[in-house]
Amino acid sequence: MHRRSLLGAAATVLGAPALAQSFPDRPIRMVVPFPPGGATDVFARRLAGRLPRPLGQPVVVENRAGAAGAIGTLEAARARPDGHTILFGTASTLGLYPLLAPQPQFDPLRDFLPVALPGAATVALVVRPGVADSLPALVEAARQRPGQLRYGSPGTGSYLHMSFELFKREAGTLDVEHVPYRGSGPAMADLLGGHLDALSDTVATTIEQHRGGRARMLAVASRARSPLVPEVPTVAEALGLPGFEAAVWLAVMVPLGVPDAIRARLAEAVGATMRDAEFRTELEAAGFEVWGTETPEQVRAFMEAEQAKWRPIVQATGARLE
Repeated sequence: MHRRSLLGAAATVLGAPALAQSFPDRPIRMVVPFPPGGATDVFARRLAGRLPRPLGQPVVVENRAGAAGAIGTLEAARARPDGHTILFGTASTLGLYPLLAPQPQFDPLRDFLPVALPGAATVALVVRPGVADSLPALVEAARQRPGQLRYGSPGTGSYLHMSFELFKREAGTLDVEHVPYRGSGPAMADLLGGHLDALSDTVATTIEQHRGGRARMLAVASRARSPLVPEVPTVAEALGLPGFEAAVWLAVMVPLGVPDAIRARLAEAVGATMRDAEFRTELEAAGFEVWGTETPEQVRAFMEAEQAKWRPIVQATGARLE
């Protein structure tokens, strides 16, 4: 190695602690690649409101929606790699996108560095009254009436679409027709109107109808039962499928090139925030699962495992982003 390269490397190592101590020196921009008001935006804004405490600078959420999250994600990937722009991505943009896009504009594992997995939105399998009173009963109804039952999701290729497809495969290759919608609201309206038999969505967006008896939540696809609906079993419990899990996970990422010291500073700040008992209770009350204990290296391993998990499901459905 040339002397100049050695000196440069030494300066980088010696300067890392000082770099972390001086970071951030201005407000941090948190890019959310979806419109305001959705589950991703809600979680992002709650987290952004807490991060100034450990970081000492405001964290400003900027919604950059479009192209199934690709527009905002690509903008974050092209940002200056100094840690002052972070991406609040999801399972859809960071896990499914490279599997669904005919010509991906970014690679989550090559164009970004992972920081943290703060949590997830719990996936729920819901039916209209009279269809089934348990998940095993729904499976039996699907077997007795192949091709006759219909389920809805917020869109083809969405994580919630893929979650129900995973359930169909793991429950015994069920023949249930998928009906895509543009969002959760229209799908729920058709379920309540009797045009759908089942729905794949989140606990947060279906709990009101469940509690009101207008729809029935048969199971959640999380690691453990949701504290919001403790009476509802997990898919793993209801069907005896150990390890079955599908949660719309949320991840904090930074552009490739951000120094490790800055990334560690961000990871420490997110981790400390997620360990706050009051904040955890607040998020759980809003229908989220609270994670946030993973290291950046574990986040990367998790993302790699997620892509491997969903690749055969995507291939089997033939789903593609338009």
